[in-house]
Amino acid sequence: MRHFRVKHAYPAKLLVTPDEVAEWFAGYDNADIEYGHVDLSGGDWQHCFCSDLPRAVKTARAIFPGEIIILKDLREIEPYPFRGNRIKLPFLVWAVLVRLVWYFKSHPNVESRRAVRERVRRVVDRVLQSDSDALVVSHAALMPFLRSELKRRGFRGPWFGHAANGLLYVFER
Repeated sequence: MRHFRVKHAYPAKLLVTPDEVAEWFAGYDNADIEYGHVDLSGGDWQHCFCSDLPRAVKTARAIFPGEIIILKDLREIEPYPFRGNRIKLPFLVWAVLVRLVWYFKSHPNVESRRAVRERVRRVVDRVLQSDSDALVVSHAALMPFLRSELKRRGFRGPWFGHAANGLLYVFER
């Protein structure tokens, strides 16, 4: 599942600089979440694996009563760090540019899709070692990679484009 919704409003100004976008992302990483209820009736959850980012850890602690295994490999894909104060664009344009830079791997400091797939493989290997129902708490951009890797390994589960906050997606083999 994806973490609960983050309490972090978009910038109030219409036009923002790259530095302001970077500041917004840093604030998003450390903002509180809107706690909610999750129906965990889809399995007999014995383990919980979670990203090390605060929003995911808070979500996991709110819904899972047992030990939580925190994995850096479940982190969100890092946005490209545009920098500067000269160019101003609407925040949503910057958000699209951040994803386009990642998608087209147009900068050496951007994590490649291959690297993301590799860390997702490591996560799935670790989860499958538990040999029981496992809850995974992660992030929107990483979840399609998780879904793809689980399907590649013979699991069946729902299709989703952009994973909803706080919604459980059950995959079974």
